[in-house]
Amino acid sequence: MTRVIGLLMLAVAAAAAQEHSYTQADIENGARLYQSSCAGCHGPDGDMVPGIELQRGQFRRATTDTEIIRVIQSGIPGTTMPPSSFSETQAGSIVAFLRSRAPAAPAAGRGGAVTIARGDATRGRTVFDGKGRCATCHRVNGSGPRLAPDLSEIGTIRPASELRDKLLDPSTTIRPGNRYVELVMRNGSKVNGRLLNQDTFSIQLLDSSERLVSLSRADVREVTFVKNSPMPSYRDTLTADEIGDVVAYLVSLKGLRP
Repeated sequence: MTRVIGLLMLAVAAAAAQEHSYTQADIENGARLYQSSCAGCHGPDGDMVPGIELQRGQFRRATTDTEIIRVIQSGIPGTTMPPSSFSETQAGSIVAFLRSRAPAAPAAGRGGAVTIARGDATRGRTVFDGKGRCATCHRVNGSGPRLAPDLSEIGTIRPASELRDKLLDPSTTIRPGNRYVELVMRNGSKVNGRLLNQDTFSIQLLDSSERLVSLSRADVREVTFVKNSPMPSYRDTLTADEIGDVVAYLVSLKGLRP
């Protein structure tokens, strides 16, 4: 019970430290900046400097977002942490990424014991490519189709808990960059696909044949966002262990780095 209360207090403290509101774009930009500029010293998981675990909300000289941004920009005199040329927006996006990686309090099982599901990434890749048939839609490290979002860097963008939820109930949360649309053209024809970009004058999407389609807004009569994800639920398809293995594999995907 004491451990559970401690974990809950940690989660509450972490939430209180986040005085900024970040978008998914902020988090994804921060993930890329972190991997290219910070991971060399702090490690991909933020735990290579003793006493600091950046992706678990454990900092040594800062607590609030503003303080962390200041450290990223100014460095820490007398230490190996150098100043950077990041703008406040860029430093803020790194903070957004770190905050998104901070774990929530794990669920308590019987008797107050904290249970954390762990999987095997190697087995997970086998399920991903085989039984789960995930590779028939998703692309990883330059291999596979483009029908669904590229997962090459998914381990730097989404936490394990969110990946597990996505496997069990894909339609619960559909991020803006992963939305599918149905378009009705002024001539009555219909066009379906994954939305890539849109502005005042045009709409770009990827259709089911992996063709990039660019349409003029003037030719579109109606735009409807598809509420349900085309991704199937694996709740009744994969076992709990297989779900854990796939999550472990997805978390291991950090992008191709030299």
